[in-house]
Amino acid sequence: MENVFDLFKERGLIAQATDEASIRELLGKEKITFYTGFDPTADSLHVGHFMQLIIMRYMQQAGHRPIVLLGGGTTMVGDPTGKTDMRKMLTQEQIQHNADEFKKQMSKFIDFSEGKAIMANNADWLLGLNYVDFLREIGVHFSVNKMLTAECVKTRMEKGITFLEFNYMLLQSYDFLHLAREYGCKMQFGGNDQWSNIIGGVELNRRCDNRDVYGMTFTLLTTREGKKMGKTEKGAVWLDPEKTSPYEFFQYWRNIDDCEVQNCLKLLTGVPVKEIDAIDMGNASDVNKAKELLAYELTSLVHSKEDAEKAIATAKRLFSGEMDAEHMPATVVDATLVADGKASVLDLLVAAGLAPSKGEARRLVQQGGISVDGEKVTDVSAAVNAEALGKGIVIKKGKKVYHRITL
Repeated sequence: MENVFDLFKERGLIAQATDEASIRELLGKEKITFYTGFDPTADSLHVGHFMQLIIMRYMQQAGHRPIVLLGGGTTMVGDPTGKTDMRKMLTQEQIQHNADEFKKQMSKFIDFSEGKAIMANNADWLLGLNYVDFLREIGVHFSVNKMLTAECVKTRMEKGITFLEFNYMLLQSYDFLHLAREYGCKMQFGGNDQWSNIIGGVELNRRCDNRDVYGMTFTLLTTREGKKMGKTEKGAVWLDPEKTSPYEFFQYWRNIDDCEVQNCLKLLTGVPVKEIDAIDMGNASDVNKAKELLAYELTSLVHSKEDAEKAIATAKRLFSGEMDAEHMPATVVDATLVADGKASVLDLLVAAGLAPSKGEARRLVQQGGISVDGEKVTDVSAAVNAEALGKGIVIKKGKKVYHRITL
């Protein structure tokens, strides 16, 4: 069987590794236990988690055992990585609810049947720690000078980082030590923004137990501007169909920039690399087919093949002018938007998440990018009467985005 490390390399998944040669040898000669951590800060996974789920799936298919580590304890602290401000503090009950939802969604990617995978929660060992004992056993191995050079800390120094968050690296490193002792865990995986925290765990295992463990980070999904993928004007692209419908999920991938499609096919799907490299990026028809393939594959994986088929059919009907209100994204707006029997088109655009602000909504109308029930809107003061809203209207934004709005 192919070494899964080579598959990661071929598909361009690996960003950094503590020791590539040793990791490749290890993954080729034995079936290892590895872990990836997920802090349940919301009640659904989103596209930002997607890459790690794909990696764990590949690893499990190659015979390795994943530990999905839910951060019931670390979420009480909050990872400063990539954040300009401190995370919102959640209660233990909220964190537990979110963790339960994560497990349901992860079961589509990972086989949790007997012996195949482990679901652990670091609340089990972090929340009962004795602080002074922890400092003496673990804190003594960390240099503050070195921690200050970590990217996740440096980016917060201007605004200020709390001592609470400064502890996060110690806690994540301790997780690795605990999992190595408890389950024989030999590797930690994460997004490339987790590199400093992963290195901390590798070094802590060596210093405390003289144990060789390894870390590997994977490419973050980013746009050509360098921003993390998975955001729309309505917010995050969720894996929960109640938060992001299968059609909206399909359309997110169908509408990514041309320059991102080959990379996303390599990183997120099982489509052979030769087929992906053979896409003629100068041919609009080929690019569109590639985007549709990407959207279909990912919607099938996250939701179902039936949902993916429905999304393709809906998109084709919409773009051919046949309105299919049943399957397109829909928003029920609040009756408070109606004044004197009418609701402003600008207010409706914002309420449906088609524009982030009234200013942006005004710009869309002025540029001729908005139609209501097939009629182009050019007047920024245009309104829809309450009776029509009650039955439901369809707003078209640009050439591809359709949205049904009702009262």
